[in-house]
Amino acid sequence: MTNSANSPERYYLTTPIYYVNARPHLGHAYSTIVCDAIARRKRALGIDTWFLTGTDEHGQKIERSAKLAGRTPHEFATAIAAEFRGLWDRLDLTYDDFIRTTEDRHKRGVQHLFATLRDRGYIYKGSYSGQYCVFDELYVDGPPGTPCPDCGRVTETVSEENYFFKLSAFERKLLEFYEANPDFMGPESTRREVISFVRGGLKDLSVSRTSFSWGIPVPGDEKHVVYVWLDALANYITALGYGSDDPADQARFAKFWPADMHLIGKEISRFHCVYWPAFLMAAGIPLPRSVKANGWLLFDQGKMSKSRGNIVRAETVHEVLGADALRYFLLREIPFGQDGNFSFDALVQRYNGDLANGYGNLVSRVVNMVHKYFGGVVPECGTQTPAEATLHASAETAISAFSKEFDALNFSDALKSLWSLVAETDGYLTANAPWKKPADRSDADHTALQARVLATAAEAIRIITALAYPILPESAAKVWRQLGQGEIADAAKQGFLTHLAWGGLTPGTKFLEPAPLFPRAEKDAVERMVKIEEENSKSVIEAAGGVAAPEQPTPKAQPATPQVPESKKKAEKRPMEETKPTPAPEPAAEPAAAAPVQAAPAAQESVPPQGASPQHITIDDFAKVELRVAQVLVAERIPKADKLLRLEVDLGYEKRQILAGIAQYYEPEKLIGRKIVIVANLAPRKMRGLESNGMLLAASLPDGAPVLAGFLEEVPLGARLK
Repeated sequence: MTNSANSPERYYLTTPIYYVNARPHLGHAYSTIVCDAIARRKRALGIDTWFLTGTDEHGQKIERSAKLAGRTPHEFATAIAAEFRGLWDRLDLTYDDFIRTTEDRHKRGVQHLFATLRDRGYIYKGSYSGQYCVFDELYVDGPPGTPCPDCGRVTETVSEENYFFKLSAFERKLLEFYEANPDFMGPESTRREVISFVRGGLKDLSVSRTSFSWGIPVPGDEKHVVYVWLDALANYITALGYGSDDPADQARFAKFWPADMHLIGKEISRFHCVYWPAFLMAAGIPLPRSVKANGWLLFDQGKMSKSRGNIVRAETVHEVLGADALRYFLLREIPFGQDGNFSFDALVQRYNGDLANGYGNLVSRVVNMVHKYFGGVVPECGTQTPAEATLHASAETAISAFSKEFDALNFSDALKSLWSLVAETDGYLTANAPWKKPADRSDADHTALQARVLATAAEAIRIITALAYPILPESAAKVWRQLGQGEIADAAKQGFLTHLAWGGLTPGTKFLEPAPLFPRAEKDAVERMVKIEEENSKSVIEAAGGVAAPEQPTPKAQPATPQVPESKKKAEKRPMEETKPTPAPEPAAEPAAAAPVQAAPAAQESVPPQGASPQHITIDDFAKVELRVAQVLVAERIPKADKLLRLEVDLGYEKRQILAGIAQYYEPEKLIGRKIVIVANLAPRKMRGLESNGMLLAASLPDGAPVLAGFLEEVPLGARLK
């Protein structure tokens, strides 16, 4: 098949396809906004661009989450996919295609890929017995109870017939490919991590499952479903028409594949940089040109995740400050490839400083003065002085610097260079003060100065606006109209950035009436956004009956001591590379029975000592404690720890390991199947070399014996106590 991928006149980029176990949050929006900015710039450079996004809808995790929500898997996936697509449309993202892995076109392409790999001798039937992380859909080496290396959750023991992919055959080929293509992976930390993983040895990979049915059937053996990662990764080619007999689909695939860039979150780099290239090599399909990983978006220094309850929705920022404010903050504040912290305070500060007081104020001043002094018509500039020549040179430098940094994905540096031009133009305007006529200056001379300064400043604004368009599309469109340039979207279709240069604003151009761009955010903006998020967090997940199941792993922060209130704990910032945090020190002696249970509220004295006053908390404090219903799947004693039991509990949407100091009071076998209540959002704690993710809720009898909380009525797993 002929491929035109070497032509610079086409560009194909993709977001990760987002897993539909939770509604979209700001972390999802960040990746998609980055891709949208790239796509807008490529199109404005005259490059035929195809921008793909979508949702990943198969797998055991979705099947379980749907059951918890009382829906079929397809109903569940459809509802969450609609949330993603609706948000992208609300943010005016210019994706060309939205792929769902439940679509027939995707199913057809995946089955074609699986059959091709099998026919070429890279897939064989066998059986698998070992550990599996349902959350990450990841096979894990180790004995029962082994935690997932990615998320830390307890893995499940799986024994089933599988088809295997000969991943081990590609170890040398992948290393040779990485060496020959040093720019394939980025940033450098991702490249080092992936190469280290491959050098550590590759084992054959199970690429089918038989223990559940929510997936794409293996062609010719439909009791198997295709492993969710082989299924999901194939979206990048099935969306283009891979596996289709339609000539139009075949032409699109021939035109746009291989992808120029897969933009992903760093936690899925192994799948994209090891498994995906190996699948493509085995199938005889060209490999993508690059895979670039963005860092995590942190909130108060902790990774945004449903399980932590620290997510921020893009809708909240959009409602209060607008989409452009969000886009600017994310690309300016976060160096691409690194983790970046988000806070409402920082957002408002950046908005007011750079957008309202900077760019927005500059545009307002110049457009208003052109209307005031020249009837809204751009005057002739006249003879330039050294000041105009300097600003002209700075604008040309900004065009070059911005383009270089942006195209290297250094968006923050690109915007720094551009906002230097904003500041310089503002300084030029202030230094020449066209609104102020000195007593010794004639009217004619002052009018000439006004014309020269305002025409020059307006031209600088035109350059700034053109470059800022991919990041601030809505605001740039308003400014472009005010400058009398028409619709910037039409200019982008004509590739206007390919010939961007000083001098494009011709004298006689009629400006439109000025309109506000970035009204200054008042002091209550932060409070309004916080309130919106608080109201959302109280209603969405509970009202949906568990639809928005936890989307990210529980962070492995070292727990604070009991004396430190939750509001004062400092969340951990996870490093760029997957390093494990320092575990909490193990106790020197076995803890008392109540300690490993960590049975906080119910285990405390309900009546304060004589002379003491009750310890009151607010309803907001109570709302921070996430109590959920779980069922005990495994209960066993821990060697050399007479008081501890190791429990594996099922929350419906995930399984966890919890250590409990109840071995003296409960026989392990009698706990299996019992429904209990756990504190689900407690920071993990390490004891006896094992990690405990939560605590049991229990009452404390006068003799100190714990009594586990339970229910008389039937309660679904994962239900939250309120």
